[in-house]
Amino acid sequence: MHRARQHAETRTRERRHRLAHEAARLMAEGGMRDYHQAKLKAADRLGIHDDASLPRNREIEQALREYQRLFQGDAHADGLRLRREAALRALEFFDRFTPRLVGPVLEGTADGHSPVHLHLYADDADAVPRFLGDAGIPAESRSRHLRLDRTREGDFPVWLFAAEGLSFDLLVLPEQALRQAPLSGLDERPMKRASATQLRELLAEAEIEGYERGT
Repeated sequence: MHRARQHAETRTRERRHRLAHEAARLMAEGGMRDYHQAKLKAADRLGIHDDASLPRNREIEQALREYQRLFQGDAHADGLRLRREAALRALEFFDRFTPRLVGPVLEGTADGHSPVHLHLYADDADAVPRFLGDAGIPAESRSRHLRLDRTREGDFPVWLFAAEGLSFDLLVLPEQALRQAPLSGLDERPMKRASATQLRELLAEAEIEGYERGT
């Protein structure tokens, strides 16, 4: 019985691994952004339908990193650097709102379809659209549901615009929310986020790593 259980667990792990990598391939090649959708599509393609074999979002994210490194290499690295440099200019531009970079551009999994996601902090809900208007930047209004912590959640304003051939996604949060990052939809843990100073350090580290790989 023990051996049978071990065999079943090994088989489940193998299925999770296959599903994670197939979902990652679908995201990398097809521009899918939704982990859950990619997971279900991968399960359908591989004919695996038991819930125990479905990988967690972070497992898919790790598989996506591996896929981008192995199959997209320099092209992915160049595109990521371009988006991070644009994100740094945006962080500097929106400095009055204590901005933070979040999402795939920061995490390193961004592709050619990924917007630059920023969190801005302002208690005056009209401050950000007013600033955009004064700067002559046309933006589209949306809202997004977000969990600030285990007990607080809500719908918050989002402003979308394009610049430098890239899409930017600005989510506006109350200033008090700067104390702790909101929860990620990937794993319900506080989001990774970066200030302009932290992003400069990340860009410098990536440049050094790229130079060392090239020598």
